[in-house]
Amino acid sequence: MPTSLIKLALPFAMLTSASAMAGSLELSSADIAQGQAMDKTQEFQGFGCTGGNLSPQLSWSGAPEETKAFAILAYDPDAPTGSGWWHWQVVNIPAETTSLPAGAGDPSKDLMPQGSVQLSNDYGSKGFGGACPPIGHGVHRYQFTVHALSQELELPENASAALTGYMINAYSIASSTIEATYQRD
Repeated sequence: MPTSLIKLALPFAMLTSASAMAGSLELSSADIAQGQAMDKTQEFQGFGCTGGNLSPQLSWSGAPEETKAFAILAYDPDAPTGSGWWHWQVVNIPAETTSLPAGAGDPSKDLMPQGSVQLSNDYGSKGFGGACPPIGHGVHRYQFTVHALSQELELPENASAALTGYMINAYSIASSTIEATYQRD
């Protein structure tokens, strides 16, 4: 590349990099922490588990200006299924939303912002389904991810986790994850 083009391209590249780094999406929680064990309140109630089945409080900041909606996924890649386990799938959280209270994953509490759609988890119910790894299976990782979306998603009411994930990934413009852990002995 000729030196004159490098001189022109360098400031542009630096400007582009700076704007890409400005305002990166950050997920935080009062209830869960990166690499730390979750409390029994985030354990499922059923399938032999006796926890509180309470979705954690989540907050996020630094979303791109072009964000039109958010999605939240909670996933256990260590579940002995061959495809992991989807604990929570929420789409079309309004763009002005920056947090969800603990328990928002329980549809009966009506704590989700208007327009949000909670899809079925792998337990077969809509909303949050807590951790419930098999006894003696060791530590499982639980990935709570918020995605900033470039548009709201149109999904069928009974969308599979694969279809939901595909659509979220197709329109995700930024994401942030907290990976917490849980085990039952």
